Amino acid sequence: MRSLDIPATSSSPLIRFDPETSTLLMEGESYPENSFEFYDPILAWLKEALASLANLRVEIVISYMNSSSTKCMLDLLDLMEEAFGQGVSVSVVWRYSPENPRALDLAEEFQEEVTFEFLIVPSES
Repeated sequence: MRSLDIPATSSSPLIRFDPETSTLLMEGESYPENSFEFYDPILAWLKEALASLANLRVEIVISYMNSSSTKCMLDLLDLMEEAFGQGVSVSVVWRYSPENPRALDLAEEFQEEVTFEFLIVPSES
């Protein structure tokens, strides 16, 4: 399986997959100039990875997303939901700052879109 390691920038999140723990980490803010261009390789990687993984844990610590990044996140969740329906164990832990109520709202909106385990956890400030 190909590794995935995309460093964070001021407008795009860190994206890193740890093959030993089958954990995908997404951390930072997401408002790249072209969200679809940024997320396309991640979507392609995830589709390929889910074909060979028995389980996937996703840890998300994103404090802000623009609307096009939100659409891309929904596309990622759709791929995970499809894999979950085919027997892959998928879980998401979304961490948010209690001082950022919009981040909590966003996580709750995403949680409503999936049937797999999706925990929303306040981060320690």
